[in-house]
Amino acid sequence: MCIRTVMTYASPVFAHAAPKALHRLQVIQNKFCRAATDAHWCVRNSILHRDLELPTISKYMKDASKRFFDIAGSHPNALLRAAVDYQPPHPTHLIRRPRNVLTDPPDALTAAVESLNDVNDTHD
Repeated sequence: MCIRTVMTYASPVFAHAAPKALHRLQVIQNKFCRAATDAHWCVRNSILHRDLELPTISKYMKDASKRFFDIAGSHPNALLRAAVDYQPPHPTHLIRRPRNVLTDPPDALTAAVESLNDVNDTHD
């Protein structure tokens, strides 16, 4: 079984986990990337992710959550459709819901990878 599958099995629901938990998953992914490519310690993680065309954990979970809610909106089960239609709480509210991840700003690594990809796209 692929390690990404194991790490992100419940990502649509797990995407709203504490940032520290997501950071721990990202550290594991970074270590696997570094080991798989035999990259030197001075190579930035954002460069590894760009070169491997591998999304960061937070980006992958955000994309998986978006796909989940897109599919759930047209599902025949009324309970799933209702989960899509709820109104998110005010941003200062302490309770986080899975759909909030879609409006969260990207973390630093994800932003760095996206900016590197944007630079590559402008040079193509």
